Amino acid sequence: QVQVAESGGGSVQAGGSLRLSCVVSRDIDSSDCWGWFRQAPGKEREGVATIIGFVSSSYADSVNGRFTITRDNAENTMYLQMNSLRPDDTAIYYCAASLIEGTCFGALSRPVFRYWGQGTQITVSS
Repeated sequence: QVQVAESGGGSVQAGGSLRLSCVVSRDIDSSDCWGWFRQAPGKEREGVATIIGFVSSSYADSVNGRFTITRDNAENTMYLQMNSLRPDDTAIYYCAASLIEGTCFGALSRPVFRYWGQGTQITVSS
């Protein structure tokens, strides 16, 4: 059974915007820490942003000021609004839900989540 599922990936020119969605099963507690992560070709996974409740917890320095994480608790859906996209944002983006260990603030670097999506590809061309 799929617990989380990302959508909204695609290709965009540098400077453009995209919004990713992550639909989470309704039996997963929406008050938990959730997050977005990404992995570029040849690189290890990196944290993008985390959220707990209605408040963003943390952003990676590389996306801070350009990306915004939000959540609709009624729909158990998390979003990542990505503006001013750059070629180095190209990666597979993963949704994660239900932090198991640590704090949500620290989850960017310690992403021990119970559920992970299958990933959605973002390609930013110059």
